Amino acid sequence: MKRYYFDMRDADVIAPDEEGLELPSIKAAQVEAAQALADMARDAARGLGEDSPDRQLSIEVRDDDGPVLRARLVIDIVRQRT
Repeated sequence: MKRYYFDMRDADVIAPDEEGLELPSIKAAQVEAAQALADMARDAARGLGEDSPDRQLSIEVRDDDGPVLRARLVIDIVRQRT
């Protein structure tokens, strides 16, 4: 099995994954990235206030040979009324 690393990015702040996970395929890494991104989005939504800026969240997946994929989510809230 290959080891994949899941670096988390919130805007310009990155948290590199130093341990990684051994997974059987890139498809399994893609599923893991999507689930981690959903968790990040849930945490980010809890911290949104009235004047919160838009948020760009991503999981950048790499293996020992370099980048593999990126899962990205943009939280863009536009109020229609105040």
